[in-house]
Amino acid sequence: MEIRRDVFQAIADPNRRAIIHLIAQKRLTLNGVAEHFDVSRPAISKHIKILTECGLITIEQSGRERYCEAKLEKLNEVSDWVEQYRQFWTTKLDALELYLNELQKKPTKTITSKKKKHGIKKR
Repeated sequence: MEIRRDVFQAIADPNRRAIIHLIAQKRLTLNGVAEHFDVSRPAISKHIKILTECGLITIEQSGRERYCEAKLEKLNEVSDWVEQYRQFWTTKLDALELYLNELQKKPTKTITSKKKKHGIKKR
């Protein structure tokens, strides 16, 4: 059974995010990627497999070497998902700001003024 991977799974791991960052800067061989990490070559291969399955990188054979190349268009899915929540929270925070501004405009009654109004004397 094949596991369906998505971009969110891919970016959940800090090593995979680091791999994406490396490959986004320039094409690297599998060994070239592995040289940047203190984890085993098989672990890097597994991360690259996941990134390939979700479409964030492609691997191209060139002679005896396999090169990884970033395909960052898939990150738009993450950006679109985050954007809907950014809009939600921006709307909520804007409403809160308006409410707080209105509260600041209202005159506040102090305890002293209430005591004077009701004829209460200070001791």
